[in-house]
Amino acid sequence: MNVRNTDGPPERVEFSGAVYGSLLAASVVAGSAVDGTPISAGSLVVVLLCTGVVFWLAHVYAMVVSHGTHTLTWRRLRTAGRQDWPVAQASFPPAVAAAFASAFGMSDVVATWVALVVAVASQVAWAVAAAVTARSPARVVVVSAVANLVLGLAIVALKTLVAPH
Repeated sequence: MNVRNTDGPPERVEFSGAVYGSLLAASVVAGSAVDGTPISAGSLVVVLLCTGVVFWLAHVYAMVVSHGTHTLTWRRLRTAGRQDWPVAQASFPPAVAAAFASAFGMSDVVATWVALVVAVASQVAWAVAAAVTARSPARVVVVSAVANLVLGLAIVALKTLVAPH
């Protein structure tokens, strides 16, 4: 976990939270059909959003209490909440993708795969954005993209092996 200042305003976008949240979203989608039967797209949307928010709350709490010497205050919780919001926010694109897939008449299986692809693509995009924002050399940007794509594809592979559709 990053050690961040919870006393003042956030200094930058927390890309690590967005990358982590996207991987979490991909994992939620992959785990949503472990018996081979996908949950409904509506249920997937709810599970994605709720899981994102619960993990965000856990991160916020852990960030504040991990400083040890600080007392738990609403101000510190709000600041930490703003800093770590990308953990929850990362669940929005795959949830919206699942909702749209369902709204366009696609099956729950297709909606699940669409959500998974969007989660992995988001993870790669956030990793690239972090590297570019840090003014990393092009090779680091490429390595960041490839490393996150490999992580995302590992989730896809696990979904395929555990619950083939």
